Amino acid sequence: MTRSRGFTLIEVLVALAIIAVALAAGMRALAQSADSATALKARTLALMVAQNRLAAAQIATPWPAPGTYKGNATQAGAQFQWREAVTTTPNPAFRKIEISVMEPDRPEYQVAHLVGFLGNSQPQ
Repeated sequence: MTRSRGFTLIEVLVALAIIAVALAAGMRALAQSADSATALKARTLALMVAQNRLAAAQIATPWPAPGTYKGNATQAGAQFQWREAVTTTPNPAFRKIEISVMEPDRPEYQVAHLVGFLGNSQPQ
């Protein structure tokens, strides 16, 4: 009886199955990483939109009246919708501003939310 060298068909199939499972797990991890990077980019850009709106409110003359304001903004080529709610505070020299930023295709989901206070040395 002659013994041949090499692998049997079953050993090759088992090795291929192990490699297939490992590659599938690697692809899933790569896909999740790409999704996370995309979501992080959207959140970063949305936060920049909110910070820009807060800065615009801080330098606005006259300062924003209490109320709700809406608009659109573009940041790094991405489109966003924003909503501001300006409210009074117990101290008449300050106003509270809440800025929510959403993606146009999902206006019910806030990608970023920023709360700030505006000061006025001459309250109205």
